Amino acid sequence: MSAVYDYAAGLLRALYDRHLHGGAVLDTAAFPDAARFAAAWPAIRAEALDVARDLPRVPRFHDIMREQADISANDARDWRMFIMQAYGQPFPRNLLRCPTVATLVAESPDVLSASLSFLAPGKHIPPHRGPFRGILRGYLVLSMPKRADGSPAAVLKIDRREYRLDEGRFLLWDDTFEHEVWNDSDEVRIVLLLDIRRRDMPRALTWLSDAVIRIVRLGIRIRGGTIPV
Repeated sequence: MSAVYDYAAGLLRALYDRHLHGGAVLDTAAFPDAARFAAAWPAIRAEALDVARDLPRVPRFHDIMREQADISANDARDWRMFIMQAYGQPFPRNLLRCPTVATLVAESPDVLSASLSFLAPGKHIPPHRGPFRGILRGYLVLSMPKRADGSPAAVLKIDRREYRLDEGRFLLWDDTFEHEVWNDSDEVRIVLLLDIRRRDMPRALTWLSDAVIRIVRLGIRIRGGTIPV
């Protein structure tokens, strides 16, 4: 990541860390709509598999955000992101391809971002931390390769704990804790990633979060408000 991005992210994390003391993984009660997304996972999976038919046209994460090159372009394997909404900025053409996701997002005002994440066989996303504790990460497994013993082959490691999640499982977590991912298989792993507005904060942090979200959304619009398909 760029030095400026790293510095700004560090300052932002430090400010939130003074006031928020919860762990890395949260109860889904903090996001009541989690159950609705999890219940719809077969339909979302079907939409994701349809997108995957044209996977080479889906951009790699570092094609969208150059600041993420050190975790996306760290090896010769792809991490592709099909972004349908980012910080409240919708991308209508992509949403049209995933009507189930589009409906759920429209009915869930706390969902700011929604993306399909395609992790290539053998891909490793090295340890890193998200910049902004004012949002939570929703992680819904859609297509999970299996090991010989039938257990999930892709691993999400958060704050030194490994999670091997089966299809249909929803995890709510704080991505400012160090995390990494690897796909120890010869198949693509697919998950739905959500950015969810955090509600369990002091009022001053809520105001700050609202300001950060507006600034990021404005930046997306200035860049053209478009995401390649």
